[in-house]
Amino acid sequence: MSDRQVRFTPWWWEAAAPEAGEPPPLPRSIDVAVIGSGYTGLSAALTLARAGRSVAVLEAQALGHGASTRNGGQVGSGNQKFTVRQLVELHGEDRARALVNEGTAMLRYIADLIEREQIACEFRRVGRFRGCMHPEHYESMARGMEDLKRFAAVEFFMVPRNEQDSEIGSDRYFGGSVLPNDAALHPGLYHKGLAERARGAGAVLLPFTPVAGMAREGGRMRVHTSRGAIEARDVVIATNGYTTNALPWVRRRVIPIGSAIIATEELSPERIARLMPRGRVYGNSARVFHYFRPSPDGRRMLWGGRVGRMAPQASSAAFEHLRRDMVAVFPDLSDIRVTHCWSGNIAYTHDTMPHIGSHDGIHHALGYCGTGVSRSTYFGHKVALKVLGDPAGRTAFDDLEFRTHPFHWLTPFAVPVVETWHRIRDAMGP
Repeated sequence: MSDRQVRFTPWWWEAAAPEAGEPPPLPRSIDVAVIGSGYTGLSAALTLARAGRSVAVLEAQALGHGASTRNGGQVGSGNQKFTVRQLVELHGEDRARALVNEGTAMLRYIADLIEREQIACEFRRVGRFRGCMHPEHYESMARGMEDLKRFAAVEFFMVPRNEQDSEIGSDRYFGGSVLPNDAALHPGLYHKGLAERARGAGAVLLPFTPVAGMAREGGRMRVHTSRGAIEARDVVIATNGYTTNALPWVRRRVIPIGSAIIATEELSPERIARLMPRGRVYGNSARVFHYFRPSPDGRRMLWGGRVGRMAPQASSAAFEHLRRDMVAVFPDLSDIRVTHCWSGNIAYTHDTMPHIGSHDGIHHALGYCGTGVSRSTYFGHKVALKVLGDPAGRTAFDDLEFRTHPFHWLTPFAVPVVETWHRIRDAMGP
């Protein structure tokens, strides 16, 4: 790859760039201040505004600058982070069943929202193929899928290696599973549609208004921003991987981790059909995994994984490992030029679970651990219902202990070490 041939902005921005206009005037007083303009914040703002609350969404950068327009556009239930057996061991059978079923509810919610609001974002139920990196992973994956079906009626089917050419034009994997109800969308267009619906409902969207801190004054919160202070009865923190030290209680509980994506030049329809015959979204069973999909127009390969750490982010060298991984799976792409490289932050929590709730009267919804498209949309709606005092805001994720990370200040240094260890374990086998 050559820096002169690459754009270091998301390919999604070609169709829906972040809004970069002047922000509207800062309201002096508001019912609810929502910090963060990603899917969580906009979903919360839409629900609150439709319920008649005055809402201001505070964003440090341009609207859509963060992960909501930088992700891979893969839409699932998030139920692949833990096996059912792990959830049962951690939380007991009843809570595990509730958590898994709510995961499927998240997938239904985003599909219903997009249809109801008529958001044109290339949403399609394309299904997900997840490849096994080692032969031993196949039976383990099959057992996990059976448990999901038993607990939450999740549809799936297994694809043995000798039949996987019907799903993927690669022999890198040792079979895999398909979740036919998982989906894909265009993240930029989805974010744009959510912003338009929230603004249309009456929410005030305030880009370039970073929050510097908050203080309670009487029964209200005084939110200090770079453009002045705003008083709010309630505050929702929806910053996920972009949480700053201005929000210290939450900042100590999430670890921002970089995720990166490359987009290839346009490929022929025949080549795309040969590599990804079903046009699904794709992943694998590795600890440090890669994910990929065709672009919504079916002309490019979009390939994602962890960020590179040995070169500046605005250089093609920082993304060369993604190209190597892509070619290892699809040798047919060794001659293909990469046109776009970009990265964004996801947020991991101590228990690898998303968290929703409140602390000292401040609501939060974040910690999606890399599966945030449906989770964030759903949690934004649910946290808004909590602000409204609506019992329908109750979730199976309520009351999970939101623990701090030990030695949190060390995490920027520890993450690369942990990733390297996981890569070594992936190479060694199960």
